[in-house]
Amino acid sequence: MRTGLTIGEFARMVAAERKLPVSLTVVPVAGWERSRWYDETGLPWVNPSPNIRSVTEALLYSGIGLLEGTNLSVGRGTDTPFELVGAPWIDPHALADALNAQRLPGVRFEPVMFTPTDDNYARVTCWGVRLAVTDRAAVRPVTVAFAVAGALRTQHRDQFRPENIQLLLVHRPTMWAFLRSEPLDRLVGWAEMERASFLNRRASYLIYP
Repeated sequence: MRTGLTIGEFARMVAAERKLPVSLTVVPVAGWERSRWYDETGLPWVNPSPNIRSVTEALLYSGIGLLEGTNLSVGRGTDTPFELVGAPWIDPHALADALNAQRLPGVRFEPVMFTPTDDNYARVTCWGVRLAVTDRAAVRPVTVAFAVAGALRTQHRDQFRPENIQLLLVHRPTMWAFLRSEPLDRLVGWAEMERASFLNRRASYLIYP
């Protein structure tokens, strides 16, 4: 999940909310704007992780990363980690059709075949979908992850093992609702309530507009 905070802002939040006995000074960065994407800053890209090699992958990771605890490949061991989701037992066209029918904002799903070199299904041919981001300001990666998981639960209930999503989600009510096959819009509604609460909570720690 993304906090939408800089390291300095996050430090202010942690120090205040955990009542840490520290004297914290954050030196603001001149000229930085919260609305900018990293590739709009003119700064060179440095991978924050070996498998996050672009702004798109950093964006998608915040949702698709939730699927890493399942028996899916999320593209680790390929050239485009977190832009792919697949497994040897998936029907890629049926999955892409089901996901595109939901008209999720900012993303299109394309049937794909890929072979990871490591992680889940290393050197095994996988079938699944490529996530083509069409509007990065509109796409909601966590919603996308639950849409993928929900479609797979419908199409491949005997093969898909989603239970370990909870290890990263750490929100039992949402996970239980998913396992009860609650509609996606209801899951998203609960997530939006949590998001609104967090945005209100973080407001006093922001340094940049």
